[in-house]
Amino acid sequence: MIKDDEFQEEGEQAEASREGAAPIDDGASIPELGPEAEVAALRTLVAELKDQLLRSLAETENVRRRAQRDTEDASKFAISNFAREVLQVADNFNRALDAIPAEALANDEALRNLHEGVLATERQLEQALERHSIVKIWPMGERFDSNLHQAMFEVEGSGQPQGTVVQVLQAGYTLHGRLLRPAMVAIAKGEASSGDGSLGGNVDTLA
Repeated sequence: MIKDDEFQEEGEQAEASREGAAPIDDGASIPELGPEAEVAALRTLVAELKDQLLRSLAETENVRRRAQRDTEDASKFAISNFAREVLQVADNFNRALDAIPAEALANDEALRNLHEGVLATERQLEQALERHSIVKIWPMGERFDSNLHQAMFEVEGSGQPQGTVVQVLQAGYTLHGRLLRPAMVAIAKGEASSGDGSLGGNVDTLA
């Protein structure tokens, strides 16, 4: 058996060992900040968080505006396909009116009355289209605009400046200011000269 004096001796040796060891500094690796440094660090953190918040708010607002714009566009242009179908009806009214000779109108009262009725119906259709922001483009005599017109051919000897629309083959239309269908037109051709690249002949197809 181990006697009590042996335990006492071992305890005295351990105590002596602890007394000779260097003390442990628990806070040596984490320097303490002064009050001013802590305030500066907090201000920097607040500024960073505020900047992040403002950026997030700006991005959220941009997303909201884009969604609102997409919703409005979808509502405005939802009738585009239907409108194009209706435009064919408007084209047929115009063709019917153009097919009646002026001489026949002058000599036939019944035909003249029919012409007036078709013309009135065409006007009503155009008014109905305009109420839905579908606006007719009839650029006769205007300068050719590639954003609104489609040139089908050029005409020489028209007496109009080069690039002027001298014939409208088919009306164009816009929907809420956006092109729904370009106007198909013939434009005046400039005088041909050697080496200028102009097309020859009276009528030159472009499309």
